[in-house]
Amino acid sequence: MKFRTSRDVLLRPLRVVTGVVERRQTLPVLSNLLLEVNDDGLTMRGTDLDIEVVARVRAASMEVAQAGAATVQAHKLAEIWQSLPEGDVNVALESERVVLRCGRSRFTLATIPVDDFPKGQEDGDDEGKVELSLPHTDMRRLLDRTKFAMANGDVRYYLNGMLLELSGNTLRAAASDGHRMALCTLDGGTEVSDRRRAIVPRKSVLDLERLLGDSDEDVRLVLTSTTMRVTQGDYTLTTKLVDGQFPEVDRLIPRDADNTVVSDRETLRGALHRAAILTNESSEIRLQVEGDQMTIRATNPEQEEAEEVVAVDHEGKPLEVGFNVRYIQDVLTALDTESVKFSMPDNTSIAVLEGPGAEEALYLVMPLRR
Repeated sequence: MKFRTSRDVLLRPLRVVTGVVERRQTLPVLSNLLLEVNDDGLTMRGTDLDIEVVARVRAASMEVAQAGAATVQAHKLAEIWQSLPEGDVNVALESERVVLRCGRSRFTLATIPVDDFPKGQEDGDDEGKVELSLPHTDMRRLLDRTKFAMANGDVRYYLNGMLLELSGNTLRAAASDGHRMALCTLDGGTEVSDRRRAIVPRKSVLDLERLLGDSDEDVRLVLTSTTMRVTQGDYTLTTKLVDGQFPEVDRLIPRDADNTVVSDRETLRGALHRAAILTNESSEIRLQVEGDQMTIRATNPEQEEAEEVVAVDHEGKPLEVGFNVRYIQDVLTALDTESVKFSMPDNTSIAVLEGPGAEEALYLVMPLRR
């Protein structure tokens, strides 16, 4: 294996592929990337056995002197490559070592036999396979509107990820940690006869976000009963799916929310940010709505208090309810509308948050009970 390329050419591919590789592995080879060079260019693979990320660098961006393959420690290679000076980098396999040369810099890295590297993941069974293509803006919107609500390390393992649901010609993403839920529904770009549900692991969602980057190429999804494959340009992510049952989303949405409150999103966001300074570890804020104003109160064990008053449009009975302030702040960050609408049947029911005129996204937040 021997090739030469510009340092800048491999910066992003290395960052994307290395992201899937954990620094501590029980199998040493899983700490490595597989580099394969041929006349078509360079292919880099990283995996943790559940997720595999592949990046391809076309021959037009490099000079291939000799085809071959090698595995090399992922994070060492990425950190070295990022620290190299601008210019061309020569990479060669010499005496079972990968040697990098750039200007006056030279690095020799250990390898592990290529045969020890796990084989690439397949799409899984063909039965019920669904394929669809999405504009990159739609895929990004699904992630941005929902990913913050995913659980992290919850014993209810099916919450440690994101639900993708295909039904008819719509694609819906949902995430929940048991206290809140984020939903985003878009035109899926394809028609499916039966509803399909897939839970994508949390780590795969974060790796997918890294893979998408700033590219404007369409995203292709292939879903089977056990795997999901996402391809955008020269990057491919294949992941196993979570084997579990995500909650039925539609059953959780309140249908008779007679109390509605509409506020300017940025004004409310600023007021909550200031009030949250005094919440300490509790993260609780109390919202009192009466007439055309919302009063936000926060206290802490030191008996310090914060109070903010925000003008609102209110329909329904007076409300007084407590929330985890971070949950509300996350929703206000995810939305991009000028205003935000709260809907609640009463003081103890789930609150529905949405941006008027942007019905694609919907958020449910449980109130705190005293």
